[in-house]
Amino acid sequence: MLIAITPRAWKDARKEHSGDMKLIKTLMAGLAAIVIAGGFALSAQATPITGILNIAGTANFNTPSLTTASSATFADVLVLGGNSGTFAAFAVGTPVVMASYTFDPSTITNGLWSVNGFTFNLLSSTVVSRSATFLSVSGTGIITGPPGFDPTQGMWAFTSQNAGGRPHDTFSFSANTEAVPDSGVTLALLGAGLMGLAAFRAKFGKV
Repeated sequence: MLIAITPRAWKDARKEHSGDMKLIKTLMAGLAAIVIAGGFALSAQATPITGILNIAGTANFNTPSLTTASSATFADVLVLGGNSGTFAAFAVGTPVVMASYTFDPSTITNGLWSVNGFTFNLLSSTVVSRSATFLSVSGTGIITGPPGFDPTQGMWAFTSQNAGGRPHDTFSFSANTEAVPDSGVTLALLGAGLMGLAAFRAKFGKV
């Protein structure tokens, strides 16, 4: 069966088709703008803490031998030289506040060290090597800073030497930071845009 299409009906159909195309283009442009704006917003907010911070002082362990020591308290902790990134401008000799630290077993310690508005929150640690006169511990945590800095993952190393069983021991602590992974907002926005595009393509295919 043949259906006759009048010139006016054909013109109206083309007009409706053109309107759908304009709507799709407008919505696609809006979605793209949202994704781009979201990406710029994340970039503007993302100010990770970078570089290495070196500090040292004296540690008082709970046993004379580092073979059996499991915790320590600290005194006279100061910033050393050789720092980089965010910490590059830290003056040598700046006092550092340190909390008591239980490393065996691994214990979460908020505010393990704090200096110039930056704080290291310990999440986990592992005893790498120990003897009666030497202790090496490594671990991970989060470094927070003043407004404008994002909380940043940090990998660190703590070492101490004990000569002749003295209760007070020199220790050194180095924090090496790495950026926190993207929160996923950018990918979510991109995914929403792609799903919207697919939906409108499906609608257009039925016209």
